[in-house]
Amino acid sequence: MASDPARRALIITADDFGLHGGVNEAVELAHRDGVLNAASLMVGASAAADAVARARRLPRLRVGLHVVLADGPAVLAPAAIPALVDAHGRFGSAMARDGFRFFFLPHVRRQLAAEIRAQFEAFAATGLTLDHVNTHKHFHLHPTVLSLILRIGREFGLRAMRLPSEPAAPLLLRPWLTLLRRRLDLAGIAHNDYVLGIANSGRMDEATLLAALAELPAGVGEIYLHPGVVSGAEVAPSMHGYRHADELAALLSPRVRETLERAGVRSGGFTDIFGAPGALAPA
Repeated sequence: MASDPARRALIITADDFGLHGGVNEAVELAHRDGVLNAASLMVGASAAADAVARARRLPRLRVGLHVVLADGPAVLAPAAIPALVDAHGRFGSAMARDGFRFFFLPHVRRQLAAEIRAQFEAFAATGLTLDHVNTHKHFHLHPTVLSLILRIGREFGLRAMRLPSEPAAPLLLRPWLTLLRRRLDLAGIAHNDYVLGIANSGRMDEATLLAALAELPAGVGEIYLHPGVVSGAEVAPSMHGYRHADELAALLSPRVRETLERAGVRSGGFTDIFGAPGALAPA
């Protein structure tokens, strides 16, 4: 479900909610005292329960499901999905290899479907309203992953997904982004028109965020960040070099708030921006 390109709106999201207590604390601070609208929950992560408790006391924070199928923890036990995870229940980071296996191996697809369902079920068990769905490392660009999320997600109230289409997206990705956009539209799933945060992932500091806000394209945008009160490998070994604390500072920056207000764009979660199925919420 594409938006009206003549209208401008912005969703500011924190990914990896639940990954670490320091991420959860940052999400709460950035929403309560800053410009953060939404957060994407990793239901199988070690600090997920703390994230849910914080979300319950922040009724205006829109929370979505951050489906993890790479470089992170699964929800199901390793014995249930041995083709997907290691003995510790973690997905690997060889996404090209895993994507090949998802597409060609039926037994792997069955396990993949079971894990995706388990993550939706875990989110539903929190009692939180599902604002949106996206995936760790944007794995829903893979057609098999997308098909399973669309099919299973319908049972759990899926209405909106992230389209990871950055204005400067690499040429090799553009056909996949076009296909993803078309499939979301055909399925009646609301989505942003563009995203900001991929090229500068882990480096969305105040200056970068101000520059992005100064040149917002038309349509509905999503800016996603990785805020934290701790940074880098302290959050996760694979995030060495991520400047979580700088991204939190950007979300709390008075200059960022003032720039966002001057831009005159509607800001909120997917539910706030798209409202009822079929149309943008009134501005």
